[in-house]
Amino acid sequence: MVRTLAVLAVCLAFLLAAGCKKESSNAPQASGKKWRVAFVTNNSSDFWSIARAGCEKAASELPDVDLQFKLPADGTVSSQLRIINDLLAAGIDGIAMSPIDPVNQQPTLNKIAAEALLLTTDSDAPDSDRTCYVGTDNFAAGLQAGEIIKKALPNGGKIMLFVGTLDAQNAKDRKAGIEKSLQGTNVKIIDTLTDNTDRQRAKANAADTLTNYPDIAALVGLWSYNGPQILHAVQEANKIGQVKIICFDEEDDTLTGVKNGAIFATIVQQPYQFGYQSITLMEKILKGDKSLIPADKKIVVPTLVIQSDNVDDFWAKLKQLRGH
Repeated sequence: MVRTLAVLAVCLAFLLAAGCKKESSNAPQASGKKWRVAFVTNNSSDFWSIARAGCEKAASELPDVDLQFKLPADGTVSSQLRIINDLLAAGIDGIAMSPIDPVNQQPTLNKIAAEALLLTTDSDAPDSDRTCYVGTDNFAAGLQAGEIIKKALPNGGKIMLFVGTLDAQNAKDRKAGIEKSLQGTNVKIIDTLTDNTDRQRAKANAADTLTNYPDIAALVGLWSYNGPQILHAVQEANKIGQVKIICFDEEDDTLTGVKNGAIFATIVQQPYQFGYQSITLMEKILKGDKSLIPADKKIVVPTLVIQSDNVDDFWAKLKQLRGH
């Protein structure tokens, strides 16, 4: 089991060390001018409230940063594009964003990169002109989820996957990681059902699966809100304990389900670090310091497996990060 506090400590140590570096500015600021940076999410899930706390913490430590945090209300490419266009029109200096559809959004991403500093976070667009990615290695997270599925179903069984859209790179990578991990086992993935970030549809997908596949062994949610919606559907079907639930992220209902045993495990991504590291990195790059950009242009924030034996410690740390 990955030790939550140990991994968090490593991340925090990295950030403190980075913050103590001397910076050489190749683009000095005019007196009183601030770098205008934005963090743009892919939907309005509670998941992003944790990333927001990280963004705001970084901005509070950087007096030359003016932060904007933007959430597309309906989780569509068009709503995200409207936000991006408004930011560019206002002369934003840097944007960190989670692309909803990185392949079809590539012209937009390249346009952003031509006009401002562009980082991707949470879901990458590796073929775009983005400067760096900050977030989860989603294929590795999928492998991690696959190992948990095998532990939950030692004798195998049928499972269903759920996600908002398979256009997003993080969804593709998590699914691929799970499939790779389950190769050669008796666990069979029936299908992957999408919901376009509609929570009612997400719950209906889980409920329909329970009805249409009475022998289903596990339901696996790949995005943050999928866990609570799966949990609610399983509860209403009176199948808690009978059907295993494995999911991602740390919504309160998910952690409650882990704590009481209704959810077998959740893979958490540390979105606080997405926010903190993205804003910190943008400020350094805008000031001319590119030393923190790795050769592969990816800063990976490690994922953690949360189960009943470590959920209390993790939740306490999470509340501290949220400022509760």
